Amino acid sequence: MSSTIENLPIFQCLGLTAPEPEKEVLTFINDDGSDETITYKTIYENTNRVSHALLKAGIGKGDTFVIMLRNHPEFLYAMFAALSIGAISVPVDPRSKGRKLAFQINNTKSKGIIIGDEFIDNLSEIKDEIKDVPLLGVCYKPHHNIPIARNFPVLNDILESGNTDLPDKAVPLDFSAPAQIIHTSGTTGDPKGVVLKADRYMTYGFLADLIWQYQPDEIPYTGLSMTHGNAQSVTLFPVLAKGLHGVISERFTKSRIWDICREYGCTTYSLLGGMMSGIYNEPAFDNDKDNPVRKVISAGTPAAIWKAFETRFNVKIHEWYAAVEGGLAHNPPGSGPVGSFGKPIENLMEMKSVDENDNEVKPGERGELISRMKTGETEVEYFGREEESKKKTRGGWLRSGDICHQDNEGFFYFDFRKGGGLRRQGDFIQPDLVEKIIGENQTVSEVCVYGIKAASGAPGESDLVAAIAPFEGKQIDVEGIKKACYSELEKNAVPSYFQIVEKLPKTISEKPLSRVLRDDFKVDAANVIVI
Repeated sequence: MSSTIENLPIFQCLGLTAPEPEKEVLTFINDDGSDETITYKTIYENTNRVSHALLKAGIGKGDTFVIMLRNHPEFLYAMFAALSIGAISVPVDPRSKGRKLAFQINNTKSKGIIIGDEFIDNLSEIKDEIKDVPLLGVCYKPHHNIPIARNFPVLNDILESGNTDLPDKAVPLDFSAPAQIIHTSGTTGDPKGVVLKADRYMTYGFLADLIWQYQPDEIPYTGLSMTHGNAQSVTLFPVLAKGLHGVISERFTKSRIWDICREYGCTTYSLLGGMMSGIYNEPAFDNDKDNPVRKVISAGTPAAIWKAFETRFNVKIHEWYAAVEGGLAHNPPGSGPVGSFGKPIENLMEMKSVDENDNEVKPGERGELISRMKTGETEVEYFGREEESKKKTRGGWLRSGDICHQDNEGFFYFDFRKGGGLRRQGDFIQPDLVEKIIGENQTVSEVCVYGIKAASGAPGESDLVAAIAPFEGKQIDVEGIKKACYSELEKNAVPSYFQIVEKLPKTISEKPLSRVLRDDFKVDAANVIVI
């Protein structure tokens, strides 16, 4: 295969026929404030270096390997190298530990691991469970201050001296070939590995114009992990495909997000609902409106703070809905009502909410959201789970597991995860409103409202727990929060318990893990306050 920059498979996948080698396309911001900017040429050369290293280690077409890194350029090189040699990358939440980490490695039959220096200990804890899975490369970052151990391959060495030519064993681009396995959040049990074909990268590139409507001067930013589909579909691939300049931080920071956007001129960034609440709960400043951000792309904006967020920060919210398995709808600014995630793209997909018999429900009624492509087959492949894959698309429709409703104009609204609705004394509770009231207290950094089995024993009923994390150095103002809840919420919506935690456990998509909070909850625990 010709060793010229336009022949790099990832560039071919994104339709980059003549990428400008020296164009700066991505800036990565480290936790210590330092940054690193890379060009198309940098991506080309370092992807090839990693490709050669993988082939030398025995990783080839159809083989899987784990990438366990925070948001660093090396993540891209490893993922793009997989496409070059026909292998399958398995991005794993770098915070994963213990049984969950071992499961993701073994579930995908991974033949090696590329990992960040700060997560080596996580592997040591499960060495007996993954003893036959070698380390392919350890990425060291100077600001982590972790001494280099050369008893394992060092990714830094590979990127300093490896072969920059496209490997002779590079495979022709095949859009139908598996390229990546992303695990679901696993909020209710073991995560499932969703197999994504190479054409998904191309689709993500199209979203720059089709959905996000990025302008030529756009500078998108994300702090979401690149192991999650959101960062890939909203920021990474649209930036590369459209030739923009993107900014990616090592991890999400709600306290510094506006400073980062000001410093780098970012015009848009991506959030998930819980993150928006965290930003909104930050102390207000006189310069909140003084920022270059025009649009916040959000999946799960709490309706209770939607308008207040827009007003406070002088931005517009572009709401959307999607899952790694499929299904996509959006609500661009000025298109639909507050609280709605919009509609599917008219000529691409159709959606509806159905009852347990697959009958479409009327406007205003709740049902499971299902969707299907208007052209081509609607399919999902869970790695190694053929029966679950078929069940997910029973009848040709993708079953989301989300309970939603439509209004009379056809706009969709998310209500709750199937089996996870909060009902109290016959009323459905809006957790986001409860979280808004509690989060407005100046001592509260984050809050997650979830349900536990009602003490009354009423079937399907829940008692409410508000898990609350304070700002560093502050104590939770319990009495002030109680007063606000009683004065601003209906009686049924007032939590039965406050669960004070140092920080909220979260998925890679920054979604609070209510399952973990629920497992840790005990009525007589020292950190639980009965209201």
